[in-house]
Amino acid sequence: MRHWRFGAIALSFLLATLPLHTTAATDPAPVEEVARTGPVTHLPLPRYVSMKASKGNVRRGPSVTHRIDWVFMRRNMPLQITAEHGHWRRVVDQEGVGGWIHHSLLSGVRTVLIQADMLDLHMRPNENAPVSAQLEMGVVARLDQCLPDWCRVAVSGYKGWAPKTALWGVDPSETRD
Repeated sequence: MRHWRFGAIALSFLLATLPLHTTAATDPAPVEEVARTGPVTHLPLPRYVSMKASKGNVRRGPSVTHRIDWVFMRRNMPLQITAEHGHWRRVVDQEGVGGWIHHSLLSGVRTVLIQADMLDLHMRPNENAPVSAQLEMGVVARLDQCLPDWCRVAVSGYKGWAPKTALWGVDPSETRD
């Protein structure tokens, strides 16, 4: 009888404190943004890179034993690294398609994908500045300098400034000298 009585007291205590624990669990504490870095390179995650090779197998997991899901066939295509494991990087393209690719197929050279058809490249980072060229949607351009709202890009000898919102391969808050 003593054992049961102890159990009833413990159960009463648990039931009495349960609402406090439940309330605390449903009120999330503010979470601070913590910059993530890759466990291998200690570089920021996510980050942008480009394809060094003209062909790259994208696998389901981080080894050659994993099945090939995709083959990226465009040299200099911008990709976003979202994870690292040994010599492997998990990447996604502008459509969110991706998987694991060997690091030797990637380059730190930054490129962007033009996401607006007949995008005007301006001589200065200003909508009213003279236009130096127009780029078709899907063109890959080399990324140069970035200000809060504009980036300077270069492709096939043409250079100019484009709004960040028309480019994939650069973060909205990213600046570059």
